[in-house]
Amino acid sequence: MYGVGLGPGDPALMTVRAVQIIGEADVVAYHSARHGRSIARSIAAQYIRADHIEEALVYPVTTETTDHPGGYRGALDEFYAEAAARLAVHLDAGRTVAVLAEGDPLFYGSYQHMHKRLADRYDTEVIPGVTSVSAAAARLGTPLVEAEEVLTILPGTLPEEELTARLAATDSAVVMKLGRTFPAVRRAFEASGRLAEARYVERATMAGERIGDLADTDADSVPYFAVAVLPSRIDAPRPSPAVGSGEVVVVGTGPAGPLWLTPETRGALAAADDLVGYTTYLDRVPVRPGQQRHGSDNKVESERAEFALDLARRGRRVAVVSGGDPGVFAMATAVLEVASQDSFTDIAVRVLPGVTAANAAAARAGAPLGHDYATISLSDRLKPWEVIAGRLRAAATADLVMALYNPGSRSRTWQVGKARDLLLEHRSPDTPVVLGRDVGGPAESVRTVRLADLDPAEVDMRTILIVGSSQTRWVKRGDGQQIVWTPRRYPED
Repeated sequence: MYGVGLGPGDPALMTVRAVQIIGEADVVAYHSARHGRSIARSIAAQYIRADHIEEALVYPVTTETTDHPGGYRGALDEFYAEAAARLAVHLDAGRTVAVLAEGDPLFYGSYQHMHKRLADRYDTEVIPGVTSVSAAAARLGTPLVEAEEVLTILPGTLPEEELTARLAATDSAVVMKLGRTFPAVRRAFEASGRLAEARYVERATMAGERIGDLADTDADSVPYFAVAVLPSRIDAPRPSPAVGSGEVVVVGTGPAGPLWLTPETRGALAAADDLVGYTTYLDRVPVRPGQQRHGSDNKVESERAEFALDLARRGRRVAVVSGGDPGVFAMATAVLEVASQDSFTDIAVRVLPGVTAANAAAARAGAPLGHDYATISLSDRLKPWEVIAGRLRAAATADLVMALYNPGSRSRTWQVGKARDLLLEHRSPDTPVVLGRDVGGPAESVRTVRLADLDPAEVDMRTILIVGSSQTRWVKRGDGQQIVWTPRRYPED
């Protein structure tokens, strides 16, 4: 049995091997809808001889409903089993069977259902074919991906929100299986901010080919054999920036590397003309051709924010890169504070959430933040220690779990000890304290100690502390894993 890829539609794009196999085959099989017209057969028609045995594998349903007891999927499974049995009769008789497939046999192809049912029983070879993805890119005459760009191939049948997230996160994309899915696909492109880049290709290399911008395509005219394409962003034409047309997006990279980025954040980083941020955080973002990077020291937040807003005023799309969540002791406040000045109020500013250190460390430890908790920074660089101490007392008196940020640094070495002693006035010495250091990074360390045993020498700026409440539990499970969790129910007494 051969699975023969025929390419995207033009018979001239069939491979020499495909033509050879069809010529040598005893049986030519192809799928079709109930109307009986097979696109695969029409592509290979000039190579089908009068003495070929033809097996038309006619789908009982395509997109319509069915009264099959197993529903749509049950009807198709039964059809595939019957079609495979028909081909097996020929194979058992010693005949060579060529199963024709548009594009590539194993790329969203009907042939794969025969392959899965027969390849373990008969000698099988798959002849690759030019896919509609390659054909669409060729007809558009623009690179699909370059350098380190990522290509994502999506079926238009995915839920709209899933499509939106994946389109926002990728560099380039091709969305297959349009037709009735087109309105939702178009909305996904628009919601992801990618509609202006998107192209439309219908019946690439076939009669009736049509090419245009996705935004201008009439939904009622879109057939199944059409694709939406996001080409390479590298060297893509972009309108000249107009004064005031730019934007600042403040993004959080999470506590570590790419695994902690949200799809929305990935999209914003990829779409930016300029990246602005503390150099350590910028290093987490992949280098992209044509993108400008502006790194600076960690202690110039206001200057960094003003620089970003000034770039946006000149029409640039700017991503201000922050660690963790940009709104938690990070860059969002600095940007919004400067953006509130009269000279910048006309600049668009958005804040995208990220995974913050407290959530990352809590997840590694179990669920210590399962009930009410307070988030407090121990840094006295921007507020007096007396204010910090008062808030620690208030949170302790209220019996809140506490996530303590910025506990120590080279120049701040005594705050952790002071905080520990203050909390021991209100908490049991056995209260669990989670120390999460470099969570998600190569030097990750997450462990739990008693409050009384908390050693300030083991805490630095890369560490976050989670101090339990009176209800927080610290349990060693049967597999040796230690978990920390705070019940959601609080005792009435």
